[in-house]
Amino acid sequence: MLEPVRLGFIGGTGFYSLRDFTYVAELNPLTPWGYPSSPITVARSPKGTPVAFLARHGRGHVYSPSEVPSRANIAALKHIGVNAIVAFSAVGSLKEDIHPRDFLIPNQIIDRTRGLRQGTFFEKGLVGHAMFADPFDVQLEKIIAKSSSALQGGSRLHTRDTNGGKDVTLICMEGPCFSTRAESHMYRSFGGSVINM
Repeated sequence: MLEPVRLGFIGGTGFYSLRDFTYVAELNPLTPWGYPSSPITVARSPKGTPVAFLARHGRGHVYSPSEVPSRANIAALKHIGVNAIVAFSAVGSLKEDIHPRDFLIPNQIIDRTRGLRQGTFFEKGLVGHAMFADPFDVQLEKIIAKSSSALQGGSRLHTRDTNGGKDVTLICMEGPCFSTRAESHMYRSFGGSVINM
């Protein structure tokens, strides 16, 4: 590759490869946190933009949500020069107006994944405090939202702008079990829009 690969995609359940992209290379960099959950495919979009793709759960869906080597995945993408990541995830709706096949760009997250996997890169004498008040990139959200005209089959895009300026909140719970009905009601009362693992 003569140019850098700045954009990375992480595919979730059911999203294991990029269709209509031209294969360029496959990389599997070793990071201080081990290997990523799958080799990284470098490909070109139909317009020629180089992108990187990584399957979050591994090829063949071999990692449960709590087993995904998240730090290795991020470090591996960073290692090849990626500085923006679009991560796809299958989610459950907590709102009646968010239907199956709709897309959502959250701007807030309530992280309920505590205890089963490491949640930081800062450990063993390296202390760092990361700003997390606004966990998603606003500029990337706007770029993605411009592509919503490509949605087909009645799918809608849900963003803070289409939600009357109110937060679109992702609840991320520890997998692989689904939430109980009582937990879903609780997350809805928190203002959650969708839930994933």
